[in-house]
Amino acid sequence: MKLPEKYIEAMKKLLGDEFNDYLECMDKHLKHGLRINTRKISVEDFLKISPFNLKPVPWCSNGFYYDENIYKPSKHPYYYAGLYYLQEPSAMLPASALPIEPEDRVLDMCAAPGGKSTELASKLNGTGILVSNDISASRAKALLKNLELFGTENVIVTCEAPNGLSKKFEKYFDKILIDAPCSGEGMFRKSSAMITAWEQNGNEMFAGIQRGILNEAVKMLKPGGIILYSTCTFSPLEDEKSVEYLLSLDSSLEVIDIKKEKGFKDGYPEFSETKNPDLIKCARLFPHRIEGEGHFAALIKNTEVSTETYHSAHIIKNSKITAEAKEFLEKLKLKLDLGRVEVNNEKLYYLPVGCPDTDGLRILRNGLFLGEMKKNRFEPSQALAMSLDMKDYDNCLSLSADDERVVRYLKGETIEVYYSDEKLSDGYVLICVSGYPLGWGKSKNNIIKNKYLPGWRMM
Repeated sequence: MKLPEKYIEAMKKLLGDEFNDYLECMDKHLKHGLRINTRKISVEDFLKISPFNLKPVPWCSNGFYYDENIYKPSKHPYYYAGLYYLQEPSAMLPASALPIEPEDRVLDMCAAPGGKSTELASKLNGTGILVSNDISASRAKALLKNLELFGTENVIVTCEAPNGLSKKFEKYFDKILIDAPCSGEGMFRKSSAMITAWEQNGNEMFAGIQRGILNEAVKMLKPGGIILYSTCTFSPLEDEKSVEYLLSLDSSLEVIDIKKEKGFKDGYPEFSETKNPDLIKCARLFPHRIEGEGHFAALIKNTEVSTETYHSAHIIKNSKITAEAKEFLEKLKLKLDLGRVEVNNEKLYYLPVGCPDTDGLRILRNGLFLGEMKKNRFEPSQALAMSLDMKDYDNCLSLSADDERVVRYLKGETIEVYYSDEKLSDGYVLICVSGYPLGWGKSKNNIIKNKYLPGWRMM
């Protein structure tokens, strides 16, 4: 791997005696990881059914390494059931390290494609509110898909610039995750394109973007709240100096300890402007010291006494819900509060408890998309299917992972009901694998018409 000379000199200064170890590791194989969706299945239960040989990732309790040469988890039905997310192991650190509590209001500012948001949602476990934002509309669509695949219901997906969010959410969030756009030095081994981009853009451009994001993030943090700032780069300009800049914005902010596993390095106060000794509390991950790529993470707390500030609530559009929609929703063994169901262009959305006012924001999703009211019928959504447990719906067909009908279903084909299957009623069927939902089908005379979302189908 040919690294830019300017980069080599910077890394020699940063790593000192460890530089040759770093250089040597750049020709070694990448480590691949998956992170279990604990909102749907416990780590213990997943390991009982896992077809993969897994090894724990030390800094993420639900993260595991797998051998890419042997396994293809992205092709397994459990992936389509949202039981895990494929994620580079060092990238599991930020969401794992942010201390989420039940009922927290959480913001993921630079969320696409969703690796960190899906973990934040799992940690909230259906409580509180998660606002997942990405400034890119195309990337935000991928973010939305991954959140829906994970069965997330208490989420607002936005596509906004940071200053658009801060105008709406002043002192609103308990926790904010900023996995900031960066020069990507920690991913050079993973993608040579990152090296080309580094040569074109350098560190200064990204440092400016990061400071713009931090300017707005600090406005949205509640007293007593915590920000996790992270990058996948090594440059002190984008790491310690960005944290230093954040601290300069509010005197009530301070760096707090982040749990460090074996192989982690402390932050480098000596490479900052102020030499703030608290910067040692930051965590650095280098690929020659851990099984993974490069990352930086810091926890920053607002030390003011927490006070609840008023925020206006979202006004729900109470258009009439059709009898067919109401009938279907009442079949679900869920205690849905119909007062939280909003109708928008004949589509139904189940808003989170205490949903804030989102008027004026570019919204991709406000809560859980339940389905669409059509003439004389209601069509339940893929997102609703992914949010359910088998026990929530009476008419279910659960197939084993090696049943050939699973792949046929995921490819959009019609499937049959066998005599050995449980008896089904005509109408909508929740298709599951090993008891975990994949999507809807519509049964008639033991033939199930495929209702799996076309854009999600297995290729």
